[in-house]
Formats: sequence, C-alpha cells, structure tokens
Amino acid sequence: MHVEGKRMCGRYYIKESAEMDEIIRLMNASPLKLALEKRKLGVRTYGERFPSEVVPVIAMDRRGKRAVFPMKWGYDIGKLVINARAETAAEKPLFQNDWKRHRCVIPASWYFEWEHRKGSDGKVHTLDKYLIQPRGKDITWLCGLYQIKDGLPSFVILTKEAEEEIRFIHDRMPVILPDDLIRDWIRPETRPEELISEPERA
Repeated sequence: MHVEGKRMCGRYYIKESAEMDEIIRLMNASPLKLALEKRKLGVRTYGERFPSEVVPVIAMDRRGKRAVFPMKWGYDIGKLVINARAETAAEKPLFQNDWKRHRCVIPASWYFEWEHRKGSDGKVHTLDKYLIQPRGKDITWLCGLYQIKDGLPSFVILTKEAEEEIRFIHDRMPVILPDDLIRDWIRPETRPEELISEPERA
C-alpha cells in the first residue's frame, strides 16, 4: 500500500489515464446517463469525488456482461449512508439483498483518509488527511453494493479493518479488489465472503 501525507479532503479521486478514460467512455454510452441528466442529475468524472455525487460504477448488466453505469454515492434513507461494513453487510436489512445480488466496483485512482488519534484529553482528534492507493497500481478498485430506487441506482462502499501499515491513520479502510477478481465480484452467483477474504495482491 502506497501512502502519501496530504492535507486533502477525505474522499476519493479520479485521475485521467487511458484505462480510466475508457471506463468513462463506456459510462457515457449508457442510456442511463441520458435518463439521469434529464432528471438534472449530472454525472461527475475526473477530480475529487464526494458522497451524493453521480459517478462511474462497474456492475453486471441485464445480459450478464460487465458494464459501466452512472450511480449516486450513498443510500438515501432519510440520511445518506455511504459505507457498509463488510463483516456485517450480509446480516443488515439495508444491505443483505444487495450483498447477495447487487455488487459493484467503484474505480478510483486513490482514496483519501483522515488520521484519527486519541489525545491526552481522551477525545479522538482528526489530524492530517492521506492519499492512499495499492502500491504500483494506477486504479484502486473499491468494492461496493448497489440498489435501484425510483429509477436511480445508488451505491455504498464496503469497508473492513485497516491493514497494519495504514492502521495509524484509521482503523477502517475500503475493501480493495485485485484487477482479476472484478468480474467474479459483480457476478450474482459469486459468494462475496470468499473473495474479500483474500488480501489485495501487489
């Protein structure tokens, strides 16, 4: 895992590259993009990405093929839920159906995380923000779940306990998938718990 100290906002980032350009091209060809734009839901692509935005997401289409769709970051249940714990998603009513059938991958160049540290006063303080990505990788494939409500697909990012080398920043991190497991992750018949038990391979 490659980490750089940065004073940035704790979100994720999409950087221009040949692979990312192709992902965005495929999303722009999706009929769903036009439908969302008619509802005045503009799609965001390059740059720093925030919860509630509509962004490129990889999922299975109706023909069982890998495809790229625009999806909103966060389940709206009166408040915006942007993450789901991988350890408990299969049991939570909000996520359990999507855990079984609606899994997706969010392409990012890297993600940001705030450092949290307990001070002498006993309170947890938020300190520097860090840019984090798998070592030697141009794209960070974040595991997610999605749902479709009122014609609008939305997703959450799965999290797990942080790996040892970045635990000083925060005790949680996104579940990151190796490139060669993307298709398996989004297939409905896959057992997701078997895939995320494997660590990200360098």
